[in-house]
Amino acid sequence: MRRTDFAYDLPVDLIAQHPPVERAGGRLLHIPRAEPLQDLRFTDFPGLLKAGDLLVFNDTRVIPARVHGVKPTGGQVEILLERVLDGNRILAHVHASKPLRAEAPVALPGGVEARFVTRHDDLFELQLSAEPLAFFQQYGSMPLPPYIERNAELDDATRYQTVYAREPGAVAAPTAGLHFDDEILARCKAKGVESTFVTLHVGAGTFQNVRVDDLQQHRMHAERISVSAEACAAIAATKARGGRVVAVGTTVVRSLESAAQAGSLQPYEGETRLFITPGYRFRVVDALLTNFHLPESTLLMLVCAFGGFDEVMGAYRHAVAQRYRFFSYGDAMFLERR
Repeated sequence: MRRTDFAYDLPVDLIAQHPPVERAGGRLLHIPRAEPLQDLRFTDFPGLLKAGDLLVFNDTRVIPARVHGVKPTGGQVEILLERVLDGNRILAHVHASKPLRAEAPVALPGGVEARFVTRHDDLFELQLSAEPLAFFQQYGSMPLPPYIERNAELDDATRYQTVYAREPGAVAAPTAGLHFDDEILARCKAKGVESTFVTLHVGAGTFQNVRVDDLQQHRMHAERISVSAEACAAIAATKARGGRVVAVGTTVVRSLESAAQAGSLQPYEGETRLFITPGYRFRVVDALLTNFHLPESTLLMLVCAFGGFDEVMGAYRHAVAQRYRFFSYGDAMFLERR
């Protein structure tokens, strides 16, 4: 398939610029196996689950990863953290009018300096004069996606974060999880649905465009994942009792499928560049809750691989016609593996 096969027309006013008033206040498009599409509310989601199912959440926590600095010449620099390395070094996306130089450190808030080390494709390796996580937690702002055309507000510090986030390291939220509040989680548990967690630290690369039309030529960005022995055991028990493994978001799909590349699910800690397109053979996940994704994006390609190209693209056309809200703060869809 080609990149352009995953294009669709999206009116700009359907791109959600703010979260719904209530976390679970959005809409939910259900794609049953052989029935018409169902327009629901997210509060209906527990009713689509069955006792014995397993919800798998991504427990990554978004870092306030955007800071601004000044060069010795007075030039402005924006730094968007991608990941923390060792020795106070970071990988970051840098926006500046002129290239950074090692002999000209960037002055950051709190008297901290960032010194250029080297380039890694689109990313800059920088050396900070302070411990990176603590620095960004104190001085950074929430890194809203590029299609949200406003500055981060106080409310985004909590709303662009899942209620179960606990492992700091992401620079973008696993957005399917943003719909869950404590009441929805309690209703799922009361129905006999179990839960477990994996960790995928979402990078800013999730917003990168696919630049080639031949998908076999696309190099997927790397993201760090952790799939524990506990999560593997919970999934094995679910399969044994005939329940479904329900991934809350494409990040969970990538985590679990990456950990099963040897043929069966195993604990895994490291990086993944897994690029899932139609024709991929899924090994672990049975059902998927996900938001609506950008045209021609790797995330839309994953969802089409999971739910069927014609079915998913048809659902997107329906969502546009019914004026669903799109992307990170938008509405959700629920589908089973084809």
